[in-house]
Amino acid sequence: MAGLFASPKGVAEYVPPDSERFLAVRIALSAPARRAGYGYIELPIFEDTALFVRGVGESTDVVGKEMYTFTDRGDRSLTLRPEGTASVVRAAIEHGVLQGTLPVKLWYAGPFFRAERPQQGRYRQFQQVGIEALGVNDPALDAETIALADEALRSLGLSNFRILLNCLGDAESRPGYREKLLTFLRGLDLDEATQARAEANPLRVLDDKRPQVQRQLADAPLIVDSLSDSAAQHHQQVRAYLNDLGIAFEDAPKLVRGLDYYTGTTFEVVHDGLGAQSAIGGGGSYDSLIGDLGGPDLPGIGFALGVDRTLLACDAEGIDLGAHPSCDVFLVPLGVGAKQVLVKLAAELRMAGIRVDMAFGDRGMKGAMRAADRAGARIALLVGDREISSGVATVKDLATSEQVEVSADSLVDFIQEKLR
Repeated sequence: MAGLFASPKGVAEYVPPDSERFLAVRIALSAPARRAGYGYIELPIFEDTALFVRGVGESTDVVGKEMYTFTDRGDRSLTLRPEGTASVVRAAIEHGVLQGTLPVKLWYAGPFFRAERPQQGRYRQFQQVGIEALGVNDPALDAETIALADEALRSLGLSNFRILLNCLGDAESRPGYREKLLTFLRGLDLDEATQARAEANPLRVLDDKRPQVQRQLADAPLIVDSLSDSAAQHHQQVRAYLNDLGIAFEDAPKLVRGLDYYTGTTFEVVHDGLGAQSAIGGGGSYDSLIGDLGGPDLPGIGFALGVDRTLLACDAEGIDLGAHPSCDVFLVPLGVGAKQVLVKLAAELRMAGIRVDMAFGDRGMKGAMRAADRAGARIALLVGDREISSGVATVKDLATSEQVEVSADSLVDFIQEKLR
């Protein structure tokens, strides 16, 4: 039955049991980073709008069309975070974490917001897990970053994804390439808005997904042909490390990410089972973002993986994420006196680390046992007047239907042993 209100359009909302699958994906995506020495950072949901304008880039669609921006009571312009890297860098600078041993490795998770046209896999509120490694320019670190994304997805059982790899050059490479690309783009039949985008940042046009634009870009100059010696060597070392690690990748010389801060190593993960919205994550390095946001002149590299899209990819491959039961032990009180006993016992069992739920309301035996099954409990614990007077509880194994009476004094130890 529908209520008076519905969730906002373009929001992926998860309720049990699907929420358990969502949690399984989020945990899996963050686990490799935690094993690789990344520390967790909790970021604010909204930031000063200027952070994203300066950090992400004024010419990007994210800043120009997609940000949720509002003015607060203090007449400050604030924006719901559309991505995580600028926030991580801002926090690292503000809290002085870049003054210690480098690289600083951080991971984050949570919701992000873009005012896009909602469709399958493309949401206005979307969930990501991301990592950032700040302070070191090392092709081995670039390769590790990509390998962590690969490991995270494969840990879920995913296999039908591809890693696309490119290099966007360095400060020495990019000016010459920019002029070559701009000259090429000026000769194309582009609409006025796209021409303006080309003049502001010609790389943005390479990211245009419209078929009529992509057809004209077939002979566009490639940045890999304009790399400086140091950038080319760095890129080849990244590729070599990935080969050593057994990480499959495809060279994608026209790959451009939708954020202006990317330089050098750039990659995207796409899944062939998701249709038009095939990207499930991506990232790359950024040489000047930390300095641009007021920090030291240090590089960084990172990625973000979409939890929502990864979940859709698991569905596309028919992967069973295995919804976890909500409890191990389900308590069934048979009478008012029994409920008073079991409320206290539930607290004791939870203190012992056991997941416990209980039949509330005036549910009868049959209804209580159905609730125990729905909760996925392994044990049902029944107490009535007879058990109270005898100082015992009836413990029923829900898999075998076997039941025994156990003394109240040894009940916690007995259940712990049975659940091992």
